Amino acid sequence: MAQPMTSLLDALRRRLIPALLTAVGVTLVAAGLMNLGQSVEAGAPDASSSSPATVAPATPTRSPSLSPAASPPATPSPSPDGTAVPSDRVATRVVIPALAIDLPVVKPPGGPDTYPLCNVAMYIQELSQPGLPGATYLYAHARTGMFLPLLEQSKVNDGAAMIGMLVEVYTSDDRLFLYEITEVRRHQLTLDAALAVTDPELWLQTSEGPNGTREKLQVIARPLSSGPADPAQAHPVPKPIVCR
Repeated sequence: MAQPMTSLLDALRRRLIPALLTAVGVTLVAAGLMNLGQSVEAGAPDASSSSPATVAPATPTRSPSLSPAASPPATPSPSPDGTAVPSDRVATRVVIPALAIDLPVVKPPGGPDTYPLCNVAMYIQELSQPGLPGATYLYAHARTGMFLPLLEQSKVNDGAAMIGMLVEVYTSDDRLFLYEITEVRRHQLTLDAALAVTDPELWLQTSEGPNGTREKLQVIARPLSSGPADPAQAHPVPKPIVCR
């Protein structure tokens, strides 16, 4: 079991975040991953959305689910293994060697309605980060060079071949976290399960397509180990583009 969190981060996850996410309708059906990126459409968003060909990168704004009072603490928080975790740690790179996936991870641009960028993965800011209790949630388009291999593998025997695959996640403080895929969930419509997670976990998401499909693919992995990483490996240069 993960150690109880006594910092403001715990208050954020256990009280403010579920309430605020519920308040703005963050589910895969209504706003959720249809908004948390319109996010995971394999191609263009549906007809009710702006065309990705005309969407310009939005000016980054504060997430509506994060207020100044709910900001992470300035002092390091304890991780489940008792080591100090920088309050500003974020995922910077995700690698799945068996699927030839290797993507920089960046903060999502703009607000919850901003169409996700291509050539990078993104994280849900309101959830957790590697080494802390809760779900670290990374998502990317189901396109070539992104998370398309996850979608393709999920269609074969419900993704059974992915069970046991290793996932590497690098972080901004030059750490490498190793995970093992334990579960593949197809046709998902909510973030409820990810919000309920208390132990450290990694969640990967992509769309199932075709355009307009609301159901998403979620791949869950458990942590195995962590250690120092080469700064050059932990900080790939992101080259995001506006999806077309």
